[in-house]
Amino acid sequence: MNRLPLLLALALAACGGAGQRKDDAPVTVSAIGGPAKTADPSAGPLDTPARVLLGATAQGLVRFDAAGQIEPGLAERWIVIDDGRSFIFRLREAVWPDGQPVTATQVVRALRRATAPGSRNTLAPFLAVIDEIVEMTPQVIEVRLKRPRPDLLQLFAQPELAVMRTSEGSGPFRIARSDGRGLLLRPTPDPEAPEDAGPAPEQFILLRGERAAVALSRFKDGQSDLILGGSFADWPIVAAAGIAPANIRKDATLGLFGLSVVRREGFLADARNRMAVAMAIDRAKLTKALDADWVPIETVMPTQLDSAAVPAQPVWALLTLEARRTAAQATTAAWRQANGGAAPVLRIALPAGPGATIVWAYLAEAMRSIGADALRVGPDDEAELRLIDAPAPYDSGRWFAATACAPCGEEARALVEAGRNALDLPTRAQRIAEADAALTADVSYIPIAQPLRWSIVALRLRAWQGNSRAWHPLNHLRNER
Repeated sequence: MNRLPLLLALALAACGGAGQRKDDAPVTVSAIGGPAKTADPSAGPLDTPARVLLGATAQGLVRFDAAGQIEPGLAERWIVIDDGRSFIFRLREAVWPDGQPVTATQVVRALRRATAPGSRNTLAPFLAVIDEIVEMTPQVIEVRLKRPRPDLLQLFAQPELAVMRTSEGSGPFRIARSDGRGLLLRPTPDPEAPEDAGPAPEQFILLRGERAAVALSRFKDGQSDLILGGSFADWPIVAAAGIAPANIRKDATLGLFGLSVVRREGFLADARNRMAVAMAIDRAKLTKALDADWVPIETVMPTQLDSAAVPAQPVWALLTLEARRTAAQATTAAWRQANGGAAPVLRIALPAGPGATIVWAYLAEAMRSIGADALRVGPDDEAELRLIDAPAPYDSGRWFAATACAPCGEEARALVEAGRNALDLPTRAQRIAEADAALTADVSYIPIAQPLRWSIVALRLRAWQGNSRAWHPLNHLRNER
C-alpha cells in the first residue's frame, strides 16, 4: 500500500487554515481523480473531474440545482402529455463558444447518439424506454416513450446527457485557459448585460483534478475553496489533515455500497453460501470504524421509492451477529466437508485508499469468522466479490434492482426486466417489489451501507448544499449579491 498520501495529510495536520478566502478571486476547485479534461460520455464512464468539467461547460435539456432538484438547461420549459409517454421541450436561445446558435437538430442528434443501442454511455441501459427523439420545430423537440417514466428528467439532468458539439458545450462556463495550473472557466456571456461588463474575478472557476491528499494540502494552505468527489476511500485523510469542522460537508447520498457477487461459481454458486457471506459482516463496526454517522443497511433498496412494497428484508435480519455467524459457520463447514476440506478463497475487489483498507480489514475478519479465506485484489482485477460504491442517478427502485443484478439468478433477472417493460406505473411498482424480493433471496448483492460522499467547502461558498445525488454544480456555489 502506498502510504505517502496519508503521511502527507498527517504532516499537514499541524498547519493553520480556517477555510475562508477573500471573495474577490476565482473560486478554486479540486475534483478528486485524474487530471480534469474533456471526455466523451458516450465512449465510456467518466471520473469525477471529467463529470465536473462536463457539467460546467455543457448542459442537457435540464440540469440540477444546488439542492439536486431539476431546473431548466437548454430547455426553458417543457410539458408532459399522453399519460406520461411524451415530453415536449421548448429550447431557449443558447449559443456555442463560437457564437453559433444551438439548434434543435443538434440537440436531437446528440441525444440520439447518447441513447443509441451501441452507446457506452453509463446511462444508456436506463434509457431504453425512449422510443423516438424528434425535432418538431426549430425550437421544439419531443421525446416519445414506450412507457411512462416520471423520473426521466432526473436522467436528462445528469452530465452524461449534456449536449455537445464535438468536444464543446454551451455553458454555463467556457474554458478560457488550460495550463499546468488547471482549467480557468469563464461564465458564458449574459446577453442582457452591457457589452463592456465582463464577469467579476470571483465569477471565474479554476478547476483541477488531483488526488485527495494533494487537494487537502491545497485547501489547508488556503489555496483552494472547494474539494469535490470525496468518498469512503479517502475519508480518513480528512481527519488526519485537520480540516476545520465548519468546512467538512457530507451528503445524505442515495445509492449502493456493498458487494456484488460477480462469480457465481464454487462456494458462491449456492445462495446459502452467498447468504453466509452476507451474515458474516459486522456492518455496524465496519461503518463506525470509518465514520460514526455512517449508517449500515441490510436491504438492497434503502427506502420504498417507487416500489409497491417496503424494502425486502433478508431472512436473517432479526438474528444477532453471533447467531448469524454461527449459522454461517455451519454452512461453510458443510461446503468444506463436501469439497475436500479446504477453505473457500474469495477474492474481493476494492479501490485503493486508507478507507478501503479499513473496509478490507472488516471484510477479511468476517470471512475468517465463518471459515473462509479472503484475498484483496484491485478494482479491475478478477474477483468473486466486487465493491459497488455508486450514487443513484435517479430515484427509482428500478436502478437499484438493475445495478444489484450484475449478475443475478434467472428469476430475479426476469423480474428486473419485467419492471423495465411494464406498460403502466402500478404494474412497474409491483414488478420492482418482486425483483427486490427475488434479489434479496438470491443474494446477488450484499448490502453494507449507503455511499459515503464528502466535500470540503470554503465559507465563502454560501450557496453550496448537500443533496442525495452528491452532485454540486459549479454555477451554484455562491450567492450573488
